[in-house]
Amino acid sequence: MSDERHVLVLPDRDAAQEVADALADRFGVAEEPQLVRDALAGEDDAEDAQWLVVVEDPDRRLDSAALDAFAAEYEGWLEAP
Repeated sequence: MSDERHVLVLPDRDAAQEVADALADRFGVAEEPQLVRDALAGEDDAEDAQWLVVVEDPDRRLDSAALDAFAAEYEGWLEAP
């Protein structure tokens, strides 16, 4: 069985960095989340890029609804698995 992984989608790098930094305090995430730039299909302009925060959750202890609400505070959302 593979590890659980949550992907939070944020509007820009600053929001993604803030979310990544806050995850440890808010949810007790031990492993550093991974930030990934996700250029929208067909868009070359960096302004149109979304940022993904990938959170590993091997023990499956993070609540998806809570993560979605947390991302919403930064105008983002939790990507459906």
